[in-house]
Amino acid sequence: QVQLVESGGGLVQAGGSLRLSCAASGRTFSTYSMGWFRRAPGKDRDFVATINWNGGSTHYADSVKGRFTVSRDNVKNTVTLQMNNLKPEDTAVYCCAADTSKVSGLRLGVSNYEYAVWGQGTQVTVSS
Repeated sequence: QVQLVESGGGLVQAGGSLRLSCAASGRTFSTYSMGWFRRAPGKDRDFVATINWNGGSTHYADSVKGRFTVSRDNVKNTVTLQMNNLKPEDTAVYCCAADTSKVSGLRLGVSNYEYAVWGQGTQVTVSS
């Protein structure tokens, strides 16, 4: 089964930038839509961004539009979340996820249940 490992989290000041990476194992990575979710302290896990199988389509939560950009490299088996103009409310554990359903690669899922495989998460902390 595909495995996902996130990296790139850290502590930044408000207005700063971070780039998160998700490294995937498995030869079927290029067939999956990929999502980014985040869980803030004491809150449920929320949708952040998603990208289809070849990177041709993306979708973002309203809270991050214009600030975050998701991309992927299917040769290197990675998906990236570039986060600019970070705000304290962006503080959360960020997880990447793979949609392994039969329509994987086509849909841009925004719900937890649409993704079957999850990474362990990486902490992002934004201070004011």
